[in-house]
Amino acid sequence: MMSFSFNVFSVGISCVMMCIVYKSAVNSLPELSPQKYFSTLQAGKASLAYFCQADSPSTSVFLEELDKAVKPLQDYGISVAKVNCAKEETSRYCGKEKDLMKAYLFRGNILLREFPTDTLFDENAIIAHVLFALLFNEVKYITTLEDLQNIENALKGKANIAFSYVRAIGTPEHKAVMEAAFVYGTTYQFVLTTEIALLESIGMEDIEHAHLYFFHCKPVLDLTQQCRRTLMGQPLTTLNIYRFIKSMEAPLLTEVAEDPQHVSTVHLQLGLPLVFIVSQQATYEADRRTAEWVAWRLLGKAGVLLLLRDSLEVDIPQQANMVFKREEGMPVEFLVFHDIDLVISYIENNTYIEQTQEDEDDDMEDPDMEIEDDEVAESVYRDRKRHLPLELTVELTEETFNTTIMASDSMVLFYADWQAVSMAFLHSYIDLANKLKGISTMLLTRINCADWPDVCTQQNVTEYPAVKMYLEGENPVPYGGMLGAAELLKFILLNRISCPVNITSVQEAEEYLSGELYKDLISYSSVSVLGLFSPTMTTAREDFTEAIKYLKGYVIAGIYSKEDVSILSNKYTATLPALLLAKHKEGKVESIPLANTHGQEIVQIITNALLEIFPEITVENLPTYLQLQKPLLILFSDGSINPQYQKAILTLVKEKHLDSVIPCWLNLKNTPVGRGILKVYFEALPPLPLLVVVNVHSGGQVFAFPSDQAITEQNLLLWLNKLEAGLESHIKILSAQEWKPLLPSYNFLNMMDAAASQHPTRKGPECMKEGGIQENDKEQHEDKSARRQPKVLDSRVTSLFKERQDI
Repeated sequence: MMSFSFNVFSVGISCVMMCIVYKSAVNSLPELSPQKYFSTLQAGKASLAYFCQADSPSTSVFLEELDKAVKPLQDYGISVAKVNCAKEETSRYCGKEKDLMKAYLFRGNILLREFPTDTLFDENAIIAHVLFALLFNEVKYITTLEDLQNIENALKGKANIAFSYVRAIGTPEHKAVMEAAFVYGTTYQFVLTTEIALLESIGMEDIEHAHLYFFHCKPVLDLTQQCRRTLMGQPLTTLNIYRFIKSMEAPLLTEVAEDPQHVSTVHLQLGLPLVFIVSQQATYEADRRTAEWVAWRLLGKAGVLLLLRDSLEVDIPQQANMVFKREEGMPVEFLVFHDIDLVISYIENNTYIEQTQEDEDDDMEDPDMEIEDDEVAESVYRDRKRHLPLELTVELTEETFNTTIMASDSMVLFYADWQAVSMAFLHSYIDLANKLKGISTMLLTRINCADWPDVCTQQNVTEYPAVKMYLEGENPVPYGGMLGAAELLKFILLNRISCPVNITSVQEAEEYLSGELYKDLISYSSVSVLGLFSPTMTTAREDFTEAIKYLKGYVIAGIYSKEDVSILSNKYTATLPALLLAKHKEGKVESIPLANTHGQEIVQIITNALLEIFPEITVENLPTYLQLQKPLLILFSDGSINPQYQKAILTLVKEKHLDSVIPCWLNLKNTPVGRGILKVYFEALPPLPLLVVVNVHSGGQVFAFPSDQAITEQNLLLWLNKLEAGLESHIKILSAQEWKPLLPSYNFLNMMDAAASQHPTRKGPECMKEGGIQENDKEQHEDKSARRQPKVLDSRVTSLFKERQDI
């Protein structure tokens, strides 16, 4: 039986296919004149055209198959058209009758290939031939064993190979390989053959069916060594190839020290079981070698993990040496094997029926089924053809890592090229490199932890992607914010200044508070913090300095402790020691006394000051405001807010009438998930603007402001008073059901929550402190558990944002 998640995936594919079939019936093959057709061709865009005369022999069968191929080819960015030639037309495509028995593939106005129509005998053949022609540089067609050996030797240490044999060009298997190459052709070298002799020469006895091998050439550095080969055991369908390649990208062996019942990897999402080889400290090395041997034998058939019995809090039967997990949610099986071959046989026998049944169910294929059931992996798929100017960043290796970061101030991205999150973030990292041109001397570097795991381990990087800043004379600074170019740019630019900035005069302090001193950074930090201390307040000054270190890279902070500090304290009515908060958007300076205030409290004060009083809620900042544990007063708007509504709410905020709620607004144009939220509340999208109160943290009740009343200060205040008195009825109670991510590795709600809680809790690095990189990283690693413990979002919040594709 397939896993539940894979059933959902397959059902989704079937639904998409039905939609495609329906749309194909509606959006049939377009018919154009030659002049009209050539005027529609765009530079760089591919187009397939069939030219015919009105009185030409019947080609109804071919045209029916061509019509079926319209929508699938459109999904690959390839247009299709039937071009009706007038009798007087004299172009080469509308000339002799033999020219009318061909289809033509163009890129822009350039003719790439002519196809005799008898080779395009059905939909599969059409798609296969067109993709094969377009992917000429990404799919190498070979006929001899020598050709294969030359390609293999050329790619050792560089890239892996997907080698396939198909019985003929244009078959469904050929189409499936071409679709896989369209997605993965820039990552792996695809090699294709139709020669049975070549298949026999590499030891394949079963030559009756198409086959696909994965050649593991990238890890091979010795040119005399042969690349390890893994045979795909399933029929060549688009879905099976997708699953096979995804399993090749997963780690060969993973060590775990937790209850196997709770362990989930990408293998389960692909419908493959998990095999846990139970190990103990005394036999660890031998057990690991055994597990690696089993992992290679089961590659593409199951995920293999090394289970450390000594570190487990759960009981594993003493005699058990293997744990088998068939699918998500099913109880695990504890097994005893004394022969490794029996382990392999057991797994293969217990997965064959399941996979055979899936193959029978997969007779309908979706051209987009390479898209992983997760929006991050989907973004990687969508950007697969986007050229990344990787030369803007420096690629590090084990040999160059230390020398590079010691030579200049560096930002290092630690990533894994097999992980979708890493590859999605790599796009943002390259965007960041573009933004930093000419405005920063920071060297942007990257290291692929899949290739250099020892370096990443030495730097205490165990989760990907991770970013650290290495500054001369300082310990490395880990980045804990959102994974985006804008947030990372802010982090880099704000790290250019000291923490805190030492203000030397009253005049300089005034320039600092007005925003003039660091006006180029004001857009990255809307609040400037200034600590005021008399020269004798040593302890208070040290507490403030330590607190500011926690916020390095996130806020502009300064300190003034000269003899004339009273000038500033008198002007801003501040009792020393004091904290001045210059809010540049509002053009005002607030003072907060710091007597008997410790570092953690100072961090919390500053963190709260960074929050807006009437913010626009986005997916990124939602966790930050939810941490305040208050109901949300949300104004939903389809665009900018009506100034009268904004004025009414801000007036109530200033008069302290809204202290018990978080007033905010959500722009459906900027955050389309808002439409899904409103549908959860009202079952149908109501007229906008609309004001609601959501009691997120207790009860889950949703209250709607009366639609027949204007949003004024008086009406809003009366309505809120009724809510507080319990005189209003809710329109909805949000379900307490827990909404889990479709892929366990990508729990973005927890990631955002962890990032939002980073400021007041993270263990910040000391500023301008001399010390070794390795020693400080050890301290950071020891404290990592305290830093990275995410506060789990209330399940009702995940109900708010359950429409993940909009997020």
